[in-house]
Amino acid sequence: MTATLTRPAVADRTASPVRTALRTAARWIGALAGAVALFAVLLLAKGVDPVAALTGMVAQAFTGPSLEQIVIKATPLVLGAMAVVLPARAGLTNVGGEGQILIGAVAGAGVGLSVPGPAALPLMLLAGAAGGALWAGVAAAMRLVVGVNEAVTTLLLNYVALDVMLYLIYEPWKDPHGSGQPATRPLEIVQRMPLVSGTAVHMGIVVALLVAVAVWLVLRGTSFGFHLSVVGGNPEAARRAGLPVARLILAAMLLGGAFAGLAGAVHLAGVEFKLRPGLTTNIGYIAFLAAWLARHRPLPAVGAALLLAAVTVAGDSLQLDSGLPAATVNVLMGLVLLAVLGWSRHARR
Repeated sequence: MTATLTRPAVADRTASPVRTALRTAARWIGALAGAVALFAVLLLAKGVDPVAALTGMVAQAFTGPSLEQIVIKATPLVLGAMAVVLPARAGLTNVGGEGQILIGAVAGAGVGLSVPGPAALPLMLLAGAAGGALWAGVAAAMRLVVGVNEAVTTLLLNYVALDVMLYLIYEPWKDPHGSGQPATRPLEIVQRMPLVSGTAVHMGIVVALLVAVAVWLVLRGTSFGFHLSVVGGNPEAARRAGLPVARLILAAMLLGGAFAGLAGAVHLAGVEFKLRPGLTTNIGYIAFLAAWLARHRPLPAVGAALLLAAVTVAGDSLQLDSGLPAATVNVLMGLVLLAVLGWSRHARR
């Protein structure tokens, strides 16, 4: 009798994860399908055939050059998402990825303009990470010393970072031999990120993936990651348990800023090659969406970054073939985020 009762119980425990995974996949598909359906309604309201528009987007995304562009666009998004994921484990909201990416690009460009030759590239990446960390450190200091919420300070610092870059490219760093547009001189060829053999993809994608794996390992298997989780769950309990809460918050913000600054330096050395207006094209804000889309989990955030990069690249067909404004693709991103977050909230209930 005992054996008869035990066997089904074991079978149920074995089957349960499978059923859970299938249920989760079905809900994800349903959430994404709902977002696409809402987007189709908006396209109909604009007088555009949704079937033709969505089919064109998919076809655009899966051509050879487009796949390379998706990887290139996803590279800084992955690093920018890590800048949100790690502080979020400590209960922090880093909305300042855009500004930290800009400062990272500025710091990298400063090294590139002053250090000639191939030795500049690793120094540019280090300077970018240091610049982003310092910029995030300003928000962390205001949180710890004055008590100002980091979501407010990081957001406002985005605009200050933009002003810093604009001042530099309009005044002291402006290329005197350029076309008259505000921009620095281009980086030397040897100062740029090398390409993956036979493709247009630069090696920054390797850096981004290594950082994502490192963040996953730190959060999953180290005492530092565990302590961040304790602080994020209940700071007062962490403080009473003897954890250095202030130092953990500062470390989380500095590391997050370093990842964003590294994204700026990688984007500069791999794609842009000079500072100019519109350098980041909202990379920090899209990376923030990727982190939230993945519920602040490092490895799923890589997939979310690739998804949003694919939407961005595929969205070009909305302009070229359907005559819709460029901001239309942002509407689709927002619908996907709302659908997934809405499903997650319902699933938790």
